Amino acid sequence: MAQTVLVVGSLHHDIMIEADHLPRPDETAVGSRWLPKFGGKGGNQAVAAARAGAPTRMCGAVGQDGFGAFLTAGLDAAGVDRRFVATLPGIGTGISVAVVVPGGDYAATIVSGANLAIDAAVLDETALWQGVGLLILQNEVAPALNLAAARAARARDIRVVLNAAPARDMAPALAALVDILVVNAVEAEMMGTAPVTDLASAALAAGALALHCANVIVTAGGAGLALCAPGLSVMIAAQRVAVVSSHGAGDCFVGTLGAALADGADLATACDAASRAAARHVATPAPPDPGL
Repeated sequence: MAQTVLVVGSLHHDIMIEADHLPRPDETAVGSRWLPKFGGKGGNQAVAAARAGAPTRMCGAVGQDGFGAFLTAGLDAAGVDRRFVATLPGIGTGISVAVVVPGGDYAATIVSGANLAIDAAVLDETALWQGVGLLILQNEVAPALNLAAARAARARDIRVVLNAAPARDMAPALAALVDILVVNAVEAEMMGTAPVTDLASAALAAGALALHCANVIVTAGGAGLALCAPGLSVMIAAQRVAVVSSHGAGDCFVGTLGAALADGADLATACDAASRAAARHVATPAPPDPGL
């Protein structure tokens, strides 16, 4: 049986708006429809890992409101163990508003809310780590929480995957604890690499970031991904699909990657499985309008 994937991270109630273009400054754009969506990089990655077949546990926080209830119900529906998702009074659940345009591109704004109030004391609970073989982190929670979680994982000989999204400065103390770093083209450039425009430049970026973390994956959207690991440099072309929306594709990739690694796959094989899952994700139509 696969080891448990533990995700410590964010939960957002997403509001998705479909429009024919992204609004410019001072413009009021008209959308065609909207729908609520389970979200947050942490939540999305936990759901993706569970759907890929891994026993999955989520550690995070929501507010004592309807948005929080929506998110905990989503974790339950996916079979994610949410015993360590706190419901906090007096603070709102994290939210995101995303505008999606034809062709699948999008822009989003988040309000972190309860995600910045996760109590690091939960990391001391023995039950949180029971059966865990892999920890997944992202950058939508406080940096101190990520560092504490990575330290707790290292103390238990548990591998740490950091999806450095959204991009921010990574403290050397955290970099030293990260086993696998995953970034997309924009995040790689924001972390100091040359622009990523294709597989070749993704491979160069992965090599540059490998100076900080031993194993680096740089995803390059429809081009594919590049993996740089000790003694290994791999480029995997993306499957050609008709893109409906790229929203959440990176989270699907990371969650599936974690599930494959927890099941014993080597890193290159796990990357291939994650790439295929992300391709299916971007090609899947959104659900029908909610009955509002």
